[in-house]
Amino acid sequence: MKNYPKRLIIIPTYNEAENIARLIEEIFQLHYDFEVLVIDDNSSDGTAEIVRKLSVKRDKIFLIQRPSKLGYGSAIIEGFKFALNQKVDVVIEMDADFSHNPLYLKEFLHNINRYQVVIGSRYIKGGRVVNWPFKRRALSYLANIYVRLITGMAIHDATSGYRCYRREVLERIDFKAIKSEGYAFLIEMCFIYRQKEISIGEIPIVFVERKKGTSKISKRIIIEAFFLVLKLGWNRLRHSWSIKD
Repeated sequence: MKNYPKRLIIIPTYNEAENIARLIEEIFQLHYDFEVLVIDDNSSDGTAEIVRKLSVKRDKIFLIQRPSKLGYGSAIIEGFKFALNQKVDVVIEMDADFSHNPLYLKEFLHNINRYQVVIGSRYIKGGRVVNWPFKRRALSYLANIYVRLITGMAIHDATSGYRCYRREVLERIDFKAIKSEGYAFLIEMCFIYRQKEISIGEIPIVFVERKKGTSKISKRIIIEAFFLVLKLGWNRLRHSWSIKD
């Protein structure tokens, strides 16, 4: 039997009772020896209870239930810390709503041998978004152009939450220094990779808008991301000037 390294999938949830059981089942049907960690922000629809029952039947399912809605970024960081404590070699983060198709997990595992971080990108050749209204597609696409222009990062989809990491990447990150959430968290993490000269690859994905449940995107998250990018751009200029001096 092939000796697979430990692979953990982190899934943050808030009111995903309609999706979580089916998603976990589809992940395990792939037979890639994954372990799944669900981090639930005190869902009111019973998401955590569903996961808890599944974990009794299968020892590769873990649950962290938090007391309130603490946010996407802090959930992922909590998942990273769990992965480091469990001696996991490869970590994948994905959403619970099937906008991130589990079938792409094979491509992540293939490409993580070449790169330290792999991002599932909607905005490279072969990638696209399905069932979003034009306004939201335009906002997301233009936001990523804005990120590239201001920060100088060559990443086409810095706001994608479908990502794969080698353990060594997480070991190099100071989680206490990260305060942002949502889109801003994803962008800030990309900027950290760039600062630390971590190799990044992008694979095309088709992102499909959720069929069940409700979107967690808010105006506050968008505004936070807008101003974070300006801050990162300023930090980039300061670093450039310090090198010249």
